Amino acid sequence: MPRTADRPAQEQLLSRAVWQVLAEQGLDRLTIRAVAATAGCTTGLVMHRFPNRQALLLHARQLLHERTRQRMEAREVAAADAHAALRAVLAQSLAVDSDGRTHAVVWLGFLAAAVSDEELAAAHRVHNRAFRDRLARLVSAAAPDWPRARVTTAVTALAAMVEGAAVLGAADPEGYSAHAQHAALAATLTAYGLG
Repeated sequence: MPRTADRPAQEQLLSRAVWQVLAEQGLDRLTIRAVAATAGCTTGLVMHRFPNRQALLLHARQLLHERTRQRMEAREVAAADAHAALRAVLAQSLAVDSDGRTHAVVWLGFLAAAVSDEELAAAHRVHNRAFRDRLARLVSAAAPDWPRARVTTAVTALAAMVEGAAVLGAADPEGYSAHAQHAALAATLTAYGLG
């Protein structure tokens, strides 16, 4: 009798292993062999799902996007109003704890890899634009009378602020403490009339 594979369980196992390798070893060491070792399975099983490193990288980038999207949606839904939703979605991007620092390091690794890989660059642009679209919707809800140009300027500044703070905080948690990152976010929101 042939063995039946539990494909959803295998997918989940491999996705967890991909994330663990990224978090602990970095993008450069994300290989089929490393994922197999972390998952406790054969390289054949990994290669059945990811035939090459590029497929593994694209899956990992999609996984990063999905984790981010889920975190943003949960915070947005839990917020009391449009201003709180905007603040919460932006705050989830900061590197204020170990999960946030890991997320920032993984994100930065993909951004660096995208410089020389057009397929990863295209995936990065799609996901970054989805983040900007979410921010534009939230800024528009928080400031419904603003013209489109003002919304766009605020979105650009807010995205740059949280992504920059996250990367700096991941590299230097003492120099860019959780308190400092949250204070910078609050000051930026206030400066743009969204505080």
